[in-house]
Amino acid sequence: MDKRTFQNELARLQKLTRSNQDCFQSEGCENCTSCQFTNHCKDCHRCTYAERSVGCTHCTHIRGCRDSHQSSQLIDCVRCIESHYLVLSQDCSSCTYCFGCVGLVRKEFHILNEPYDRKTYFKLVKALMAELAV
Repeated sequence: MDKRTFQNELARLQKLTRSNQDCFQSEGCENCTSCQFTNHCKDCHRCTYAERSVGCTHCTHIRGCRDSHQSSQLIDCVRCIESHYLVLSQDCSSCTYCFGCVGLVRKEFHILNEPYDRKTYFKLVKALMAELAV
């Protein structure tokens, strides 16, 4: 590695650090603050273990999410708040274990907005995850 290559790479890394304040072990992120172990996120605040997410705050273990807040274990969710273990869901609030749901509030074990018992839910979700390659 020559001097110029080193200096260019160092400048690139320093620029990334400036645009991500108080972040730790975060790579490829832009304009994030107080995040840890995040990858390729943008405009996130206080998120941990987040990947490819935008505009999320106070979330952990999320992937491909947008504008979600105070949630955990979300995959490809949009505008979900205070929810946990959601996949491909949108505009859900205070929900747990929902798959492909839209606009639910305080619900659990739902697929496409329909309720299921716990055992059936996990059986169907396992098949859907494989089929959809989520």
